[in-house]
Amino acid sequence: IHAVSVGEVNAATPLVQRLLEEKKHLDIVITTMTPTGARQVVDTFGNDVRHRFAPYDYPFAVKQFINQFSPRLLILMETEIWPNMIRSCQEKGIPVVMANVRLSARSARGYRFVLPLVRAGLNSVSLFATQSEADRKNLLSLGVDASRTHRTGSMKFEIRMPASVNEVAQAVRRDWSPNRPVIVAGSTHDGEESLLLRIFQTLLHDFPDLLLVIAPRHPERFDTAVRLSSRAGLVVNRRTTQSGALDCAVQIQIADTMGELPVLYGAADIAVVGGSLIPIRGIGGHNILEPCAVGVPVIFGPNMGNFLEISEIAVAAGAGFQVDGEAALVGQLRRLLDDAHLRSAVGERGRAMVNQNAGATQKTCELITPLLAPR
Repeated sequence: IHAVSVGEVNAATPLVQRLLEEKKHLDIVITTMTPTGARQVVDTFGNDVRHRFAPYDYPFAVKQFINQFSPRLLILMETEIWPNMIRSCQEKGIPVVMANVRLSARSARGYRFVLPLVRAGLNSVSLFATQSEADRKNLLSLGVDASRTHRTGSMKFEIRMPASVNEVAQAVRRDWSPNRPVIVAGSTHDGEESLLLRIFQTLLHDFPDLLLVIAPRHPERFDTAVRLSSRAGLVVNRRTTQSGALDCAVQIQIADTMGELPVLYGAADIAVVGGSLIPIRGIGGHNILEPCAVGVPVIFGPNMGNFLEISEIAVAAGAGFQVDGEAALVGQLRRLLDDAHLRSAVGERGRAMVNQNAGATQKTCELITPLLAPR
C-alpha cells in the first residue's frame, strides 16, 4: 500500500485495519515518501505491518523494489499516479488499485495537458475506487474505462465505534454529574494544557461548576498536566483514582488512561481536539471524527494539516468549529455552553456527516478481495 504522507496514511488506516482483521495471512507493506508519514505508520500499526520508504519513480529503482517484495497487489492511495511503479507491476502481472481517489475538475484539466504521459498508467490500473460520483466522472473524462471505476465513498470518514461506547459514556457522565457542564480536551500536547487551563479559569466566572477533562496525547505528559493544574490553583484529580461519583469540588480531571478517549468524548458536552491549537512541529491536528461519531460538537484549532480535508468538510457541514487564538476559543466555548439546543444540533450534524460516509472500507475490500487470490 503506497501512502505518500500522513494524509494518505490516515486515509488508508481503516482499510489496513480491516485487512489485518479479516485476512490475517497477508503480509502488508506500507510505503511512504516522508518521515512524518513513516512515523504515522509506526504510531498507528506498530509491528502489525512493515514500513519502507518508496523509491523515486525511476525505472531501475522501482523494478528493484518490486523484485524485492514481489507483491500480490499494489494499492495506491488517493490520486498518486506513479507511471513507472504501475508499469513495473503490469510487467509482472501484479494488479494495481487506486483507492480513495479524489480528482477535482481542476486536477482533471491539469492531467489532460500531460495525458500522453499518464494514459498508459491509467490504462494499466485494474480498478479505481473513488470518493464521490464527481471524482468518478472526472476520471471518465480522462478516458478511463467506466467498468473499472467504482464510487465507494471516502475511507477518511470511516470510524468504527464499539457498540458499548454509548452505554459506558452514559455511566461515565453519571459519575461526573449529569447537571454540570463538561468539556473534554483530547490528544493535547505540550503548551496546549496551559492554554486550556487559562481558558478554563476565564470560563469559571460564568460557569462556576464547569468540569474540564484533559486527556494528554502521550502518557509521559500525565504527570505534567497534573502539576500544571495544581500550580494554577485548581482542584485536580486523576481519572485512575476516581471511584464512583466524582467529588463536585474537582475542577480538572486528567484522563491518565489509554484507549478511553471515545468514551470520554461521548460523555462530554463539548470536545476540544488537541494537536491543533498552537503550532507544534511535526503535529498537524488529530482525528476530529471521534467526537462527531458520538454526536458531540467539536472545536479545533488552525493547525490541522494532517486532517485538512476532514476539518474543512466538518466546518462546511456545521459539525464543528475551527478557531484561531485564545479569545476565539473562549468565545466559541461560551457560545456552546450557553446553548444546549445548539450543542445538540451541531452534534447531530456531526453524527450524520460520519454516517453518510460509512461503508467505504467495506466496499473497497469487496473490490480488492478477488485481486488478492494467489496467482
